[in-house]
Amino acid sequence: MRKIALLFAAVVALSASAAQSNDSIDGRYYRLFVPLTFYHNVADKTLSLHSENAGKDPVADAVDAALLNIYLNRPDLVSTTETELEETGDIRKDVDTPILNKVELVEKVEEPVIDVPEDIPTDVLVQKPKFWTKKGDGYLQFMQNYVSENWYKGGESNYSAVGSLTLEANYDNKNKWKWDNKLEMKLGFLNSRDDSVHRFKANEDLLRFTSKVGLEAAKNWYYTFQLLTYTQFTQGLKSNDKKVYSDFMSPFNLNLGLGMDYKVATKNKRLTGSLNFSPLSLNYLYVGREALGPANGLDEGDHDNLEFASHMTADLVWKINDVVTWKTRLYAFTSYKRGLIEWENTFELRVSKYISANLFLYPRFDDSSLYHDDLGYWQFKEYSSVGFSYAF
Repeated sequence: MRKIALLFAAVVALSASAAQSNDSIDGRYYRLFVPLTFYHNVADKTLSLHSENAGKDPVADAVDAALLNIYLNRPDLVSTTETELEETGDIRKDVDTPILNKVELVEKVEEPVIDVPEDIPTDVLVQKPKFWTKKGDGYLQFMQNYVSENWYKGGESNYSAVGSLTLEANYDNKNKWKWDNKLEMKLGFLNSRDDSVHRFKANEDLLRFTSKVGLEAAKNWYYTFQLLTYTQFTQGLKSNDKKVYSDFMSPFNLNLGLGMDYKVATKNKRLTGSLNFSPLSLNYLYVGREALGPANGLDEGDHDNLEFASHMTADLVWKINDVVTWKTRLYAFTSYKRGLIEWENTFELRVSKYISANLFLYPRFDDSSLYHDDLGYWQFKEYSSVGFSYAF
């Protein structure tokens, strides 16, 4: 105990000495701060005239003297007082008392037995990327139509019925290549009481296939090779006239074009479609019926013609609102000897999921056809219809 008291006295004395000055070791200064407590008995022993404990214990007297020195010279080192220590309470004496846990034994419950087969079959499902998208739509409607007298496929204004089917199969590898395929079929018949020669006549007749292979050049732009071919299903006739104005493969057009294609798509997907520009194209025209050659721009006695040309195609769908949709196709062709412009417009009014009404407007310019005294090289076709429609 004496050694501990001497050590404590030395620490106190050292702190008091360090509190008054900076110590230097190897040119560096250090300051020692020891937080102390103010004890009342130190002051009482010094200030009391008759202290009973004075001189009895020299170690205690040395410690008290050192503490008193600090109290007087460095009161900032005193962090607590004896009164504050007493307010914290006495040291607990039950800390060493062991805490025993109360353990209750219960009946052991056996674990459930789960039968697990030794060999569990595992199938790994690997889904291939979906590169192809397929869609289509069709309708069967009744209509009223108007056809100009010089319409190149014949026909007449009357009440009739028409059916249409459009199929699409498009490939997109999500990288660079696109391949779009579209097959359009449309056929309509009418029965005119004034016609004593024909019981039924075709008033709407189209068989057209479009295929485009595109390599991405920039955003929405593609280098494109396009195949466009079209003809009709049956004969084109007029009332009380035995002459055939058009027929299957009369005419037949096949066009191969090399150019650029631009994909149109607004942010809200209301307007979609494509614009194709083919400055380099090869057009093949075939007319099976020799008598129909001159009406399609061929010389007398010729069945076919091959020519270099340029063409442009705009194929767009604009969903004006949830009820009205406008489908338009503009085709412009020139061989630098003759020109052809076709503008097909279909306004669809959707009444319900399966009922719709259509308004079809079709102006056409062809300077290779026979010249009309009133309309010149312009032709026009129009009809309105209502009936059943379905998209898939």
